[in-house]
Amino acid sequence: MSALTTSDGRLASFQQGQPPIDKSPQPATGGPPTAETILATAARLRREVGLTFHEQLMEDIYADAARLADRAVTRPGEAERFDLDRSIDRIVTSRVWGFPMMILLFALVFWITIIGANYPSQWLSNILIGTIYPWLNNMADALGFPWWLSGLLIDGIYLATAWVVSVMLPPMAIFFPLFTLLEDFGYLPRVAFNLDNIFRRSGAHGRQALSMMMGFGCNAAGVVATRVIDSPRERLIAMLTNNFALCNGRWPTQILIATLFIGTLVPAWLGGLVSAAAVVGIAVLGVAFTFGVSWFLSRTMLRGEVSTFSLELPPYRPPRIRQTLATSIVDRTIYVLWRAVVFAAPAGAVIWLIANITIAGQPLAVYLVNFLNPIGLLIGLNGVILLAYVVAIPANEIVIPTILMLTVLMTGASGVDGGAGVLAQTESHQTIASVFQAGGWTLLTAVNLMLFSLLHNPCSTTIYTIYKESGSKKWATVAALLPLAIGLVVTFTVAQVWRLIAY
Repeated sequence: MSALTTSDGRLASFQQGQPPIDKSPQPATGGPPTAETILATAARLRREVGLTFHEQLMEDIYADAARLADRAVTRPGEAERFDLDRSIDRIVTSRVWGFPMMILLFALVFWITIIGANYPSQWLSNILIGTIYPWLNNMADALGFPWWLSGLLIDGIYLATAWVVSVMLPPMAIFFPLFTLLEDFGYLPRVAFNLDNIFRRSGAHGRQALSMMMGFGCNAAGVVATRVIDSPRERLIAMLTNNFALCNGRWPTQILIATLFIGTLVPAWLGGLVSAAAVVGIAVLGVAFTFGVSWFLSRTMLRGEVSTFSLELPPYRPPRIRQTLATSIVDRTIYVLWRAVVFAAPAGAVIWLIANITIAGQPLAVYLVNFLNPIGLLIGLNGVILLAYVVAIPANEIVIPTILMLTVLMTGASGVDGGAGVLAQTESHQTIASVFQAGGWTLLTAVNLMLFSLLHNPCSTTIYTIYKESGSKKWATVAALLPLAIGLVVTFTVAQVWRLIAY
């Protein structure tokens, strides 16, 4: 028999090893607890958890600490335990190998996207333009549609929409699943980890790396991806600079111009490699502009402190293929494609109208091209290119066919399937090169077109997305005009330096 003394000096006896009998006073029902009842309740609860509770708690804490130390610490003379995640991270987050691995991996993703999209894009083009387009024209003739109505609906609206779908859908359907697979695998947080220091020095958020990578598939999707950034100021910086990531609508322009003008400067066996290097160089230049403009915005219009965040590096895990395909195709590809189609249809109508509305016997497009020519030549381009970018604001995918259509209209070049107001279509690089040559294109024109394709205003889908995400017309306007101003300055500078050296 043992005894213990309670707080009020009373003795409570209990058998050794048995819980004591609680003889403490209980609070009166309905009344407030007194100091005596509170102390008595605390003593009772202390007895209920047992006399060894504190010791057991300390033992568990030290045992957990020992397990964590065993995973992280290698003692002298002890063989290092193999950890797959840590072994991979030593490479992909290394100061030496992290960036080369990142560039190599995303170059591989882009290469698969570009190469893999060629066949489905050609297949869609054959169906939508090669088969359905003539059928619609025959149907319109059979129904007795007036020429202007069939031209506006079929040659304008339908053909522009078909071009957007055939050019935009295959790259997105390949790029977004690949990007989502990298996300599921756990690599994208490592990309943010690698780029965090550069973005921090630029006054931006480390997670902007994720939205920038998404922008290489589609800038509108990249803008939506900025939701992962908690700070409104840094999220806005990410929105305004996402346009400097080449979207899939601009890849065809870059690849075609690099192939026709840059690749032909070297022997044929080196042409493909040099062309690819030129396109990758433009993409890297866009990343550099992302850092530079982020630094400028964070010290002017969007001044503020750089926020900190905890970046968790999740364990690597096998990607979930079915869920990845469902998420990337339904939530990203179809969503972005629908927005592009909504804006591309009116653009097709505008293209057809300016090519078929005549003033004094000349199409309206001729007057617009001649008006824009002095500005275009000043910045190393021409009026046809500037007008193509004006009417193709809804979708970058129709820039090249619009340029071909307008060049044929202005020069009368042959060999391209496209009449007045009909988006040009051709599969021959030689034919396209001859059209550009007839339009007076030079190597300077090609180089500045690649630069302007990178540094012009976002498409209307992206501008609208920025407006919806920011809720501000002001920032949507800044997002449209800032890259355009940079593009004009850069192309003007390149043109003047080029001409100064050449002459």
